[in-house]
Amino acid sequence: MTLLLMSNFLPVIYAQKQPQNNNDTISPKIEEVKNSIEILNSELGLLKKIKISGYLQGQFQIADKPGTKNFEGGDFSAASDKRFMVRRGRLKVAYVTDLTQFVIQIDATEKGVAVKDAYASFTEPWLKTFGITAGIFNRPFGFEIPYSSSLRESPERARMSQILFPGERDLGAEVVVNLPKTIPFWSGFKLEAGLFSGNGINPDFKEYKDFIGRLSYTGTNKNEFFKYGVGISYLKGTTYNGTKKIYTMQTLQDGITAGFGIDSTETNKGGNSVKEYLGIDAQFTFDFPFGITQLRGEFIMGQQPAYEGTTGSTNDATYAKTLPAKDTYIRKFNGAYFYLVQNIGRSKFGIVAKYDWYDPNTGISGHNIKPTYDYNGSSTNKTLLSAADIKYQTLGVGVNFKMMENVKLTAYATLVLNEKTNVPGYDGDISDNIYTLRLQYKF
Repeated sequence: MTLLLMSNFLPVIYAQKQPQNNNDTISPKIEEVKNSIEILNSELGLLKKIKISGYLQGQFQIADKPGTKNFEGGDFSAASDKRFMVRRGRLKVAYVTDLTQFVIQIDATEKGVAVKDAYASFTEPWLKTFGITAGIFNRPFGFEIPYSSSLRESPERARMSQILFPGERDLGAEVVVNLPKTIPFWSGFKLEAGLFSGNGINPDFKEYKDFIGRLSYTGTNKNEFFKYGVGISYLKGTTYNGTKKIYTMQTLQDGITAGFGIDSTETNKGGNSVKEYLGIDAQFTFDFPFGITQLRGEFIMGQQPAYEGTTGSTNDATYAKTLPAKDTYIRKFNGAYFYLVQNIGRSKFGIVAKYDWYDPNTGISGHNIKPTYDYNGSSTNKTLLSAADIKYQTLGVGVNFKMMENVKLTAYATLVLNEKTNVPGYDGDISDNIYTLRLQYKF
């Protein structure tokens, strides 16, 4: 009986142990699934390297009077002392690997769409110390210029920063030296140095380039209660002389009055005048029980060539597309800003106080700034001094409220004081205060 049962079951068992037919469809499908998984992993790896971020700042502002000229987002229209505006609408796309980065950032507001950043950077793979960046990016000068507007506690940068570095960005290339964190003390040092067009994000049209360099150091104490940073920056470049007339500060014909004297050598036209800036900056952060306290400051001095009626960059957007036929005025200047930022305990509130000054012409001040002077019985002799030579001081106070992780509300008052002079319209303090309420969304 046993033998009979075994004879009946053995063929079934044997049949179950036989290998599958080589022509079945299972193996190809398994390979197809494996290939799909590999492709998906590859695409996911690519997506992980792409980082998209941005922020939008919508704001309402009130000025002292219609048509107020200011450095708090641009001049008001002649018919209005109140306005809504999108101050910044940034969208940034970055492709980031361990040693490389590719970045495009645009700014979209009611005024249009503009490129803010377009650069590539990489760090060498051996020491991981030396890097190169090329394209359109922030000028490596001081602290406030490269500090993001989404993080800054005041709505705008200081007047000095906006005049000397319009738009913050420039077209060029730089070398960055930053030792790895495995070298504790020395890793705090960072050196940035490069050549730039000196023409902002506009096409490069002049022969000589601007050199900009900054050496900085950041550190902290052992328990990170105290953090600090210091830096020194230097810029040397040129501006194009549109005519043969170059004006510099001198003692005029009466032997007393200071004003602009002229050099009208024929070879001046088409040449270049030297601009040179030297800056120092420092930042300190204290983590007190009553809240984090931040102190920041920066001082810049130097020589600035500019065109008649202005002390700003001669190569800004106004003159970007053509070689300007304008006379050159050369001035010595200085300026500074100071921040006090105080968080209220561990709450979502913080207060900020900011003071800055910009003196575009340190060779003269006060009522000595006058358009004419007396000489040989005539009071019509021109000094060529103007409103462009007036010193400004600005006090800003505000409150920041982080409503949610991505949303910040800012209320800020900007109080501006100009030097009293003998220039018509500037014999007293003009009305140019600005009050800003801003809502920022960041992702």
